[in-house]
Amino acid sequence: MRAIGIVLAGGNSSRMRELSNKRAIAAMPIAGGFRSVDFVLSNMSNSHIQKVAVFTQFNAKSLNEHLNSSKWWDFGRKQGGLYVFTPTTTPDNSYWYRGTADAIAQNLTYLKNSHEPYVIIASGDGIYKMDYNKVLEHHIAKKADITVVVSKLDDRDDISRFGVIDVDSEGRITDFEEKPIDSKNRLVSTGIYVVRRRLLIDLIEKSIQEERYDFVKDILIRYRNIKKIYAYETKEYWSNISSVDAYYNTNMDFLKPEVRDYFFKQYPDIYSKVQDLPPAKYNEGASVKNSLVSSGCIINGNVENSILFKEVYVGNNCTIKNSIILNDVYIGDNTHIENCIVESRDTIRANANYVGDLDNIKVVVEKNERYAL
Repeated sequence: MRAIGIVLAGGNSSRMRELSNKRAIAAMPIAGGFRSVDFVLSNMSNSHIQKVAVFTQFNAKSLNEHLNSSKWWDFGRKQGGLYVFTPTTTPDNSYWYRGTADAIAQNLTYLKNSHEPYVIIASGDGIYKMDYNKVLEHHIAKKADITVVVSKLDDRDDISRFGVIDVDSEGRITDFEEKPIDSKNRLVSTGIYVVRRRLLIDLIEKSIQEERYDFVKDILIRYRNIKKIYAYETKEYWSNISSVDAYYNTNMDFLKPEVRDYFFKQYPDIYSKVQDLPPAKYNEGASVKNSLVSSGCIINGNVENSILFKEVYVGNNCTIKNSIILNDVYIGDNTHIENCIVESRDTIRANANYVGDLDNIKVVVEKNERYAL
């Protein structure tokens, strides 16, 4: 493909509450055995983009560990490959990334040293499958300066988390309102952009000279009437996980057979780092209904409409319902968990009771006595 990739994975969101205390949003576990960043990297690989840079910053440790080998997404190659860029102190600059445009600016040599004519920019917190070649073909056909991939939200999504877009009959973006409190328009930006590489370099250099650091506000919105910025609407599944409710709902979508079939049985595939763990074990008395149970789990109790990530232990007489249990959680006997997200590496004491509400999902963070020094 005649493009290089940039994955913006350094952001943080207060809407994630305790879940972002340990990890970057792009490192959030998804669907039992994946991370959020796996989806964009798989899309890049499946679109035959051979050179991809991931910009990390906030709580990057677990994300960097996940990206420590490029082979899982087929980026282990002599020409191109997977690059991970973090903020670096230099004689000329001692800032962390001050925004998405600044993140690109601090790594501008990546763009200048490349030869591909186009750049695909995508965020690391989107859950979707996409052939970026189709977006690029649309971009070229429209003779656009920038193409923004857009999607229509359903009613459960909070419009204030997104950039709302208006388009004319030709698909050109006429208005771009970033994170409005309310809007009747449900067409939003997915955070996926196509732009010519030389134009992107020029726009970024000019923005930084003017001390403007945000790609959306200082480039897309500022230039919407000057540059030809077009929309490309995706009709397929797309979700952004940058809030607790959105993260919960997205994971729960994978309990629907049609969603699982779309992501995991239809070509192309989604790839992730593989761990050598034994298959899940269901002991006598265990009952599991409509749930995803990952490798390394041991189940003794009742699990219903839930997602259990890797190496979860569920004790005797436990009830886990409508909940997400992240990696390496020990749940003691006689525990009841409902409408909750249990943080990874937690130890839930026996006889505990955690019940949230579907309109206000409870995040459970317990003291990890198993790992105390």
